[in-house]
Amino acid sequence: MVDSEIASLRLFAGLGGDAAARVSETGVTTVPAGQILAQAGDQGSGMFVVLDGTVTVERGNVHVDIEREGFFGELSLLVDHAPRVARVRAKTDARLIAIPRPTFDYLIDSEPSFSRELLKGIAAQLIEARQGR
Repeated sequence: MVDSEIASLRLFAGLGGDAAARVSETGVTTVPAGQILAQAGDQGSGMFVVLDGTVTVERGNVHVDIEREGFFGELSLLVDHAPRVARVRAKTDARLIAIPRPTFDYLIDSEPSFSRELLKGIAAQLIEARQGR
């Protein structure tokens, strides 16, 4: 089930067998509505991809909802020792894939399709946040 869900996500659709297996091994986490998933200033150790539900990224007056196929937590992994830049909480009950730093680094280094989709997603999120949606 998890393997087919992962393969259906744009971020992971082009992964090779070894990379897909590494992502599948990280497992799925279920969180209740209201749970804080990341806090601004904390050290980031992984990123998260939303399978079901909605999470809200909160930075000042800007609140951005992230739903299925969206992700968060990647910025603190792209810059060494960078803290999380926003608070993220589950707006609804949610299912997430947690991608730890070693798996993230492996995907960046070995899977060009992952890197492309990650960049597209980051750009879309920046545009959305800039427009205040």
